[in-house]
Amino acid sequence: MSDQSNTPVPEPPDAEAQTRIGVDSWVAESEDRQARKRGFFGPAARGWDASPDPVKLFLFIAVAGTIPFWMNEGDLFVYGLFTVLYATLGLGLNVVVGFAGLLDLGYVAYFGIGAYGYALVSSDHYGIHWPTLASLPAVMVFTGLIGLGLGLTSRRLVGDYFAIVTLFFLQAFLVFTNTANPVIHGIGLTGGSSGIGNLDPLEFFGYSLTSVKQQYYFFLLVLVLATAGLYFANRSRTGRAWRALREDPLAAEVMSIPVNRLKRLAIVMGAALAGLCGAIFAAIQTAVTSSNFTLNVLIFIFAVVILGGIGSIAGPILGAIVINVSFQFLQPQNDHPSIKRWLFYGAIVLFIALMKPWYRAVVVLVGTVAFGLAVHAIVSATAAASWTAGTVTDAGSGSAGKAIADWVVIPNQTLHGGFATYAYIGLVVLVCVVRSVTGWWRTVVLIPTLYMAAVVWENVLAPNPAVTAEILFGVLLIVIMTVRPQGLIGTARVEII
Repeated sequence: MSDQSNTPVPEPPDAEAQTRIGVDSWVAESEDRQARKRGFFGPAARGWDASPDPVKLFLFIAVAGTIPFWMNEGDLFVYGLFTVLYATLGLGLNVVVGFAGLLDLGYVAYFGIGAYGYALVSSDHYGIHWPTLASLPAVMVFTGLIGLGLGLTSRRLVGDYFAIVTLFFLQAFLVFTNTANPVIHGIGLTGGSSGIGNLDPLEFFGYSLTSVKQQYYFFLLVLVLATAGLYFANRSRTGRAWRALREDPLAAEVMSIPVNRLKRLAIVMGAALAGLCGAIFAAIQTAVTSSNFTLNVLIFIFAVVILGGIGSIAGPILGAIVINVSFQFLQPQNDHPSIKRWLFYGAIVLFIALMKPWYRAVVVLVGTVAFGLAVHAIVSATAAASWTAGTVTDAGSGSAGKAIADWVVIPNQTLHGGFATYAYIGLVVLVCVVRSVTGWWRTVVLIPTLYMAAVVWENVLAPNPAVTAEILFGVLLIVIMTVRPQGLIGTARVEII
């Protein structure tokens, strides 16, 4: 028998160096490679990645805590309070979708149940005025029990089937609150389409939170506590089991992981957090109606989670900041009439600047400007004056408005109302042509395409600011998700299909 006492024993690999489950090693190292390519920002990016998570949370609190000092109450309500609301809702949805891998399309119903629950126990509707310290926990428990009931009845469903059931649950909630409105003690339970008003404000130990600044700080505290709790839950055995369930439910069940119990736990936690958000939201609004919990809100929250990065703790927070701030900033009622035009033409210039090689970018830029001037001159010389008599929306009478009016053909919409429709159709045709050709032909066709995009903007989109805001917001999300398919903070994975 040979002596093996001197045989070297390999040391166990470092935990940080091991390939993560569900992540290819090349993909796992891609973030470090990208950070090294960031030039001046590379060291800062690597330093941020190497910082402990508590330090990152502390920096977020420090920055978020200063917002009320340099925003007025109106902007704080729109940009600050709603961002914190969507971030907290995104954290709750991330437990169900990001941790457990369940496509819950009824999540907004829990948000609404929490709001109506608070309205029933803390308002003049039935004359019940529970203190906030009693109503908030009661609403969380009740909403969690509703989620448990849904989880028990749909424990055998996965994937699309679970999504369909939860979507039906959301629609049933909307019908119940808006149409059914059962009468109890002579009063409609949900108030129908009018909802429930005169809700009690948030009050703790005799101190009412009535100002936007107070409500913001309280909601920020809830967000921080939810973030810390989910962080520890994600690093626990339950969090690892959730990730195993998300990657492969069958393999997780074979490895003796209680799949059904984990599903129910994720649904309950997400429902309880959504119910808490609903109760706080109702107290801040001092009223609740079913229109606050529609499918549009569900899509908004899903966009927050997906954009930030599914399965990431900080992802929903960053996603809520990007989506809510950009969406609200583009709204026509928020006193930014010309920002959309700057974004549009800035995006065109950026698109041209990113073209390679550089001389093609110069050709496209100079060609687009020259093509527009030529078209405008030809129309002015050969057509009636009404074809160039239109005005530039929200550009004023300055040099910018005059330059656009001398470059883009803007007819009088009263006399030529069908021009906008034909311009839009022409833009779609040109985009299809650009996608079907290559080389210098694409460069040549791109010149009239960009000019037609400007024509459509000035004649169709700029006069309709509400529609324009929606389109720009959608384009923003498409661009970000194209650049970062895994989300802003999410981790790219290799999936076997």
